[in-house]
Amino acid sequence: MSKSIRLSEDAYERLEARKREEETFSDVVLRLAGERSLLELAGVLSDEEADAFREAIDERRDRRSDELERITAEMEKA
Repeated sequence: MSKSIRLSEDAYERLEARKREEETFSDVVLRLAGERSLLELAGVLSDEEADAFREAIDERRDRRSDELERITAEMEKA
């Protein structure tokens, strides 16, 4: 079963711009409607999991910062 919908020219152009080769407009709408926003992911992790991710990110950031400082010091010596 199919349904007809009306779109403004602007809406049609935006939809057409997102359309991939060999994709129907129905395919485009289904693909776009299936996209998730970051807000939909809120609450997916428990507080403990979120804290663990934050700690891992902070540790990686610190290691990277230390590495960049070491490289800078070596370059300044050269």
